[in-house]
Amino acid sequence: DDGNSRVLSVLLAAAGLAVLAICWYLSVVLGRGGVAGAKRYPPAVGTVFHQVYHLRRLHDYYTDLFREHMTFRLLSPGRGQIYTSDPAVVEHILKTNFSNYGKGESNYENTSDLFGDGIFAVDGDKWKQQRKIASYDFSTRALRDFSGGVFNKNAAKLAHIVSDNAAAKQPMDFQALLMKATMDSIFTIAFGLDLNTLSGEAADEGSRFAAAFDDASEFILLRFVNAFWKVSRFLNVGAEAALRHRIKVVDEFAYKHIRARADEMSAGKAHDAESKCDLLSRFIQATTSDSGEVDYKYLRDIIMNIVIAGKDTTAGALARFLYMMCKHPEVQEKISEEAREAADAGEAASIDDFSQSLTDEALNKMHYLHAALTETLRVYPSVPLVSPSIHNSTLQT
Repeated sequence: DDGNSRVLSVLLAAAGLAVLAICWYLSVVLGRGGVAGAKRYPPAVGTVFHQVYHLRRLHDYYTDLFREHMTFRLLSPGRGQIYTSDPAVVEHILKTNFSNYGKGESNYENTSDLFGDGIFAVDGDKWKQQRKIASYDFSTRALRDFSGGVFNKNAAKLAHIVSDNAAAKQPMDFQALLMKATMDSIFTIAFGLDLNTLSGEAADEGSRFAAAFDDASEFILLRFVNAFWKVSRFLNVGAEAALRHRIKVVDEFAYKHIRARADEMSAGKAHDAESKCDLLSRFIQATTSDSGEVDYKYLRDIIMNIVIAGKDTTAGALARFLYMMCKHPEVQEKISEEAREAADAGEAASIDDFSQSLTDEALNKMHYLHAALTETLRVYPSVPLVSPSIHNSTLQT
């Protein structure tokens, strides 16, 4: 039938590409040895197909390779991939000559279905405009107070859930709880709406959006290790078919709320723009043309990038931090003691009272906590891989 024929076509195409890739790999490895005057290349330690094989332990796989070579290549049909952990090279790419290493066409093609023309996918003027607006907004007192209050509220909600489960001796998926807490927080900061996924009382629409966004993020990442994703997209099968469906759910939800906010602001139903602290309102104000025209697609891309930036990175860092605290109870105790002293809260203080006492002044006193968080990020960086490009080469650090 049609389904079996399509699957057979995919398998035949994959097998053919695999054979071509192996032949190409052998020709590259065997053809360059000992040629006088040939360009010097980092050692080739495998192909991109090895990444698929090691997908569930990908970071460990890279770490094992870096123990052998500070800089190496993974061969890929059509383009070269150079991986480096050399501090001097990393500094050159990400700091000294940052302007020479953009996202590149390959990264844009991989990510644009979800990120669009957001800051994680584009270079040039669009990148500069979004960075300028975001950096200004995040430096304002109003947004800092607003975002701090949002995170504080959801942290207290998370603490109640953990406390109740602990009292009942119920197991819990802490990573999942952190993901929900950061999704609720960053979505409120970005859209001015509370999805309320952490309490399990999210509206069906919000729950579908959150689940679709998480799935879409995972499918996008798979493109970086799956050499055949374009074949799957063309045939609309597998992860690419699922990604198309998830993107549709994400877009419907995002556009609905962006249009509603833009209409609200243009009709004068909202408060003065300066009193609106969510990022969507601020970006609408900053990007609306003089004629009043609103670029809904651009706003959608900007906000989706902010959500992905604040959600997974924060949840991942907190999960690793709590994991390290469990491994080092003596550090955990010092942090607990410092927090009580800085917040001037006794051991009998309730969760809500303690949460309210965590002011900026109290947080600025928690130097030991800051050091512990910083060390966690050093050992377990929230973004362990970045992929700037130059010409047709992708450098992954």
